[in-house]
Amino acid sequence: MIIDLPRTTTSAVNKRLVKLRDEGGAVALGRVLTLVIEAAEDELETAIAAANDASREHPCRILAISSSAQESTASLDAQIRVGGDAGASEVVVLRPSGELLQHLDTLVIPLLLPDAPIVAWWPGEAPTNPSEHPVGAMAQRRITDTTTCAEPLATLQQLRGVYRAGDTDLAWTRITLWRGLLAAALDELGTGEVDRVEVEGDGRHTSVDLLAAWLAHRLGAPTQIVRREEADGITAVRMWCGEALVELVRPDGKTVTIRQTGSPDQRLALPLRQLNECLAEELRRLDPDEVYGRVLTQGLAKVGL
Repeated sequence: MIIDLPRTTTSAVNKRLVKLRDEGGAVALGRVLTLVIEAAEDELETAIAAANDASREHPCRILAISSSAQESTASLDAQIRVGGDAGASEVVVLRPSGELLQHLDTLVIPLLLPDAPIVAWWPGEAPTNPSEHPVGAMAQRRITDTTTCAEPLATLQQLRGVYRAGDTDLAWTRITLWRGLLAAALDELGTGEVDRVEVEGDGRHTSVDLLAAWLAHRLGAPTQIVRREEADGITAVRMWCGEALVELVRPDGKTVTIRQTGSPDQRLALPLRQLNECLAEELRRLDPDEVYGRVLTQGLAKVGL
């Protein structure tokens, strides 16, 4: 069910939510957090769809704010989605304009679930400083996605300079499975120190940079990034341990081949992770991701970034 509320106020939106609950059309019980999304209008529906999918694992209230209004007059159009249009959540879409865009914290505060954690997510361009953004300052976790930014690497470097505990990036979440495979491959090989590392992939995909930074930080070995045009995410990782080579190759974005000196090849499914999967993973934890923090603030410098 979708309810449109043109030229409204957050107080009126909140009253309508209460009425819906009283009528049994939407139940707030069991909601574990409030997810606040700020996105351009053309990004909003994709973000809401991903959040709805993630909400089946993490029931929440979704507050989606369109940040691309052109109107100069201060006004608010809102929409409430419940039932089949809202996954396992309730969705409030806010389209503020004029001065209201400068006071997003005041806009969302009346709609937050009481005594529930707040997670802020920017699926498109990241704010200059997430922890000082009006919404980010209220949140326990702040999620950006540098892979979708106009200047991915420059944005990643900007976020490094303003990092605060609670920040994270979906470019980092996309390499969770890679990190698990690499750790397992090294354990199985059982050799000594890694002499050098090579990470190959899409030249603009910041997951490549973060994986290289993680390996350099963890292994303390010289790590080189090989940037390929028209590659699909991360395409290969190679680690030299004396005479032994551990190589993980994924040229098609679907299947990875693991090659180790002295062992038969292994092939495993490793498709590119979808947005809803990454978001659901980040919503599983509300404590700071300390490993990401160290990789961002210390590891990037070890690969020359």
